[in-house]
Amino acid sequence: MKLARSLMFGAALALTSTPVLADSYLNTSIAFTQQAELEQADTVVVLVPADTERLDVPGLTRATREHLERVMRVSEFDGSAGSVLDVMAPADSQADRIVLLGVGEVSTLSRTDAEKAGASLAAHLADTSAETVVVDTQMINAASNPALLIANIAHGVDLRNYRFDRYQSEPAERPQQNFTWRATEQAEGEYNRLNGLAEGVFLARELVNIAPSDSAPMAFIERVRHLEDMGVEITVLGPEQVREMGMGALYGVGQASRDGAHMLALQWRGSDDAPLALVGKGNTFDTGGINVKSSGGMRSMKTDSAGGAAVVGAIKALAMQNAAINVVGVVPLTQNMISRDSQLPSDVVTTGSGITVEINNTDAEGRLILSDGLWYARSQFEPRAMVDIATLTGAKVGAVGTDYSAIFSDDERILETLKSAGDAVDELVWQLPMHENYMASIRSDVADLINGGSPGASAGAMFLREFAGDTPWAHIDMAGNALISSPNGIHPAGATGYGVRLLTEWVYQYSAQQ
Repeated sequence: MKLARSLMFGAALALTSTPVLADSYLNTSIAFTQQAELEQADTVVVLVPADTERLDVPGLTRATREHLERVMRVSEFDGSAGSVLDVMAPADSQADRIVLLGVGEVSTLSRTDAEKAGASLAAHLADTSAETVVVDTQMINAASNPALLIANIAHGVDLRNYRFDRYQSEPAERPQQNFTWRATEQAEGEYNRLNGLAEGVFLARELVNIAPSDSAPMAFIERVRHLEDMGVEITVLGPEQVREMGMGALYGVGQASRDGAHMLALQWRGSDDAPLALVGKGNTFDTGGINVKSSGGMRSMKTDSAGGAAVVGAIKALAMQNAAINVVGVVPLTQNMISRDSQLPSDVVTTGSGITVEINNTDAEGRLILSDGLWYARSQFEPRAMVDIATLTGAKVGAVGTDYSAIFSDDERILETLKSAGDAVDELVWQLPMHENYMASIRSDVADLINGGSPGASAGAMFLREFAGDTPWAHIDMAGNALISSPNGIHPAGATGYGVRLLTEWVYQYSAQQ
């Protein structure tokens, strides 16, 4: 019998008042108008296509244009995508600076290269005193869709400008930057759609950046409850409900922690079709349990909920975009802690599906909580396809590094659409093998399965496949993709929000093939 899909709170779920997002994760505002006057800004940005020799910007005086063209020649500025040329206090201009932003060959510029160009602009202006910025877009009309190109560049500005500084006693001062884009209402409409995606990325970044003591399962739940205001239906199961439903794998991982194990489900009913299901690992901190990690290995373990954060962020993005798709996000939530109640190596747990698992290693907890997450998604929502995402194995990093995430599936349609979605948003994926020979390494002598096996990333995927049933399914191992130490492209330092863009794009592409 299916559970009611309304919000359910057990007695243990006494949530505290937790801020949804940092108060100042962006210091920019963005507006669009065709009437913006260049002389009203302290900073003028001109979008310049590749190999431009003459600047066709009527809002600039002839003397200023000639001066800028001379500087372009002397500095060999070629307008390549993301290149920046800053001219301070140019002649005959009231602006403090004019910034030329290269946008490459606009007829072929990809979505992600446009975003990176915007990120390049944001990174440059972050080190200036610019407060009022007007962006002139008149020179990119040769693009096949100028409005979308402009929106993608503005979207890149937003993604790079995110900051997480809530724990700093004296955050670095960041002047408010007000951008006005000389563009059409169509560009504004495209930007508003992308803004929903940006907000999903920001939420995922916040959930990963937050200190582990502030991000236990109940706090994680509190930070996503605002999605109800957008029409998302939220279901929460507390520890006792998890146990009563027989989800012993999830319950066991959480039993040593203060909050215990929770199951979070979020549904955006954009259509009456059977849903697509996104399942994300929500281990909010991983000590390794009794098989404790080294101090170095534990340092970044606040990222172990990044898969769950990606799922939540994708649901938010789809809701804000009013997507005409039925999508459910399932996040099994735990903290893998150490106490007298800790799960022990050689313990045996029974999963929600009835499959028993011998605990080979308490630090292989991700596949345990996902096993019950997949079963819960399948049994309660009857999805037409499922994708799970997790920071699952170090072996994945050894196999494909951090430029790709690893994907596993027997379903060609899911594989094809995941690869296409990854290419579209520059969150690249690489297929690793699943082979029946690997099954021997996850068979237990005392239970049905054991949470170990080799090769590591593939064994984890083979384990999870057992819980997908007959539902078309894929597993994404995003270990190493959740956090960066220095800014890169559209990402500031810290949590990347990886997976939000990939999952959101996959939902659209998979649904379009129906």
